[in-house]
Amino acid sequence: MQLRDMMTSNPAACTANSSLQDVANMMVDCDCGMIPIISDDGANKPIGTVTDRDIVIRTIANGDNPLQMTAGDVMTDNPVCIDQNASHQEAMEMMEQNQIRRLLVIDENGECCGVISQADIARSMSEQEVGEVVQHVSQPGSGHSGARA
Repeated sequence: MQLRDMMTSNPAACTANSSLQDVANMMVDCDCGMIPIISDDGANKPIGTVTDRDIVIRTIANGDNPLQMTAGDVMTDNPVCIDQNASHQEAMEMMEQNQIRRLLVIDENGECCGVISQADIARSMSEQEVGEVVQHVSQPGSGHSGARA
């Protein structure tokens, strides 16, 4: 099964200049925990991500006021992306390798066209495969330095 059949298409996105309050409101409106950050040149190319965890750890935990910050202040840059024509197996391997729970899905132009989560993949896999992915993604230690839940 290809990712484009399983992913959340056309996800809400913002630019690095968007306020964190706007990002948090998008998360509420879309019932999600991650918002892609796209370039502000209108190309819809992903440059980062902001998770609900990023907002807490990179602002409140540091004593900063999130209402005075932008997405660019807390985003994880260089997001891990996968092609929309990739298989769920390829996505699973990327998640395991980078120890992340979500991947940005890009089209043939490198533009963000979706998000695939561990839960999306889990709905189409066997219990054994799901367990393997969860174990590898959740394993402490080596992984993507910018990995966030």
